Amino acid sequence: MAGVLNFGYIANLALGAYFYGVLTLGPSSGNGGFQTYIIGLHLPAALAIIVTALVGCAFGGLVGMIGVKRLRPDYQAIVLLVVAIVALTLVEADAGIFNGNAGLSLLPNPVGGTGPTSPNGWLYVAIVFAVCVVGYLILRRFSDGPLGRSLRAVRDDDRAALAIGKNVVGLRILVQVVGGGFAALSGALLAAFIGAWSPSGWQFAETLSLLTAIIVGGVASNPGVVAGALLVPVIFEQATQYVPGLSSRPQLAGDVGWMVTAVLTIVFIWWRPRGILPDRRPRYGPGARRWSRFSMAPLGLASAAADMRADGPVGDPGPARDPAVATELAGPALTVHVRDAPVTSGAAARAPLLAASGLAVHYGGVAALDAVSLEVTAGTVTGLIGPNGAGKSTFVNAVSGFTRPEAGRVKFNGTDITGLSPHRRARLGLVRTFQLSRQFGRLTAIENLLVARARHPAESAAGIVAGLPYWRRAEEENVARARALMATFEMSDKADEPAANLSGGERRMLELMRALMTDPMMLILDEPLAGLSPRWSGRFEDAVGLLRQQGLTFLLIEHELGIVERLCETVIVMARGQVLTTGTMSELRTQREVQAAYVVG
Repeated sequence: MAGVLNFGYIANLALGAYFYGVLTLGPSSGNGGFQTYIIGLHLPAALAIIVTALVGCAFGGLVGMIGVKRLRPDYQAIVLLVVAIVALTLVEADAGIFNGNAGLSLLPNPVGGTGPTSPNGWLYVAIVFAVCVVGYLILRRFSDGPLGRSLRAVRDDDRAALAIGKNVVGLRILVQVVGGGFAALSGALLAAFIGAWSPSGWQFAETLSLLTAIIVGGVASNPGVVAGALLVPVIFEQATQYVPGLSSRPQLAGDVGWMVTAVLTIVFIWWRPRGILPDRRPRYGPGARRWSRFSMAPLGLASAAADMRADGPVGDPGPARDPAVATELAGPALTVHVRDAPVTSGAAARAPLLAASGLAVHYGGVAALDAVSLEVTAGTVTGLIGPNGAGKSTFVNAVSGFTRPEAGRVKFNGTDITGLSPHRRARLGLVRTFQLSRQFGRLTAIENLLVARARHPAESAAGIVAGLPYWRRAEEENVARARALMATFEMSDKADEPAANLSGGERRMLELMRALMTDPMMLILDEPLAGLSPRWSGRFEDAVGLLRQQGLTFLLIEHELGIVERLCETVIVMARGQVLTTGTMSELRTQREVQAAYVVG
């Protein structure tokens, strides 16, 4: 669901089984010394299972911090696999931890006796089934609703998630903590039932079985995973033991079971990659019953922009504004919060909202940024132009936190943000788009907007515990804003369409709308008009002009100089990693150094 392929999951399960044993068996010296292990307590079985689940959460969080904090998903999978291998090797090599290869035995059953032949075995099965039902309902708190939507966004594009303020590392560690806790719980319940646990029960092949169950059932689908778990490890793998000719040869039956697992993996990846019960996204667009009470009326942005152009030039600074007041964009549903932006009367008196000084970034021996210093005044549209390779995109990455500068400082709204991560800068109101538009492809278009809600209460500890009643109002407001915004850009009919299916122009508009849903103070638009048709370009230009009059600050990186001239009061020219000059477009056209930069590069 979050894009973390956890090949170390089986180690968490084994940890739960072992810890249940050492928490219930008592001191190792009390059993005749035929097995040795650490801890050795005599806790009640129910308490031992709870403690084991908490230990699994802690271990999952530790593994998450080591394995997923700064690595790409493919490297994360490798690191998590290494964690499982190291854990298995350590347990086998040191008999003093969990009795080595012999493992632990005589584990007490919570309802009396030991092993599956205990007189209350079926009672224990019923208890475990009840625990599974409760666990399923708990997991829905994490997978459904706004929190699950954020996890899916991280899975689809972690850089885009960072750009709208999502703590990608925190969310990935969260799923490791939750997954680790449930894995340890399952290990404890299993070990308590069979009465023993050893390294033979948690080899790497077991991980492949669980992975196949997810692929067959449906990735990111809770019902699908339940169905896959019943089909693969329970039916397909166990059924081979009852095939005539194999029932008397258990080793061959086991091998055939793994062969069936491998074939299922290949078949489903090739012919049905979404599984038998694929993840289905909720509907929010026209005809969606749950959200029908929320208006999809447009915000009047296009007509307001036309009136604005009739009254005066787009670049006119407009009247002074009270920065503490949240203003409305041509309608009641969309609010752009100008969060204490230092705007005063008159363009000359306005303070810089973004100030970069001495930024330097090198790639090998090439200076992508060479002591770049520039300012963006609050409440303006500032253009940043220059030939390809001038360093514009590197500058955007440096000020938005996606590239760490080797020297220099970045201040935003008076605060030094040089050391802040991208998601923290976005939460302060500094939001960016990308040169190549990025979407959460497997989320619908409107979900791409809904996921941009900053600090959604559903993503808090209270929201997870309290559930829907706690965050319903925030979600309803979020849906109303997103629906109205999509109506404004005439994309209501695309609300329930997967973002991956949208056209290039629709994706650009979606990225702008998603940025607006964060309530930004400043937007950095990195070549937003690249590849857009005249219709979409005009709509985009209208939106930027009107939002600027509502108090939003823009830094516009664009090659279409006509639009830069119409929108931007100040234009900064870069070439060869340095700032050449600053002025209006009419002034810059006459400067020889600017002409040389574009002609020579």
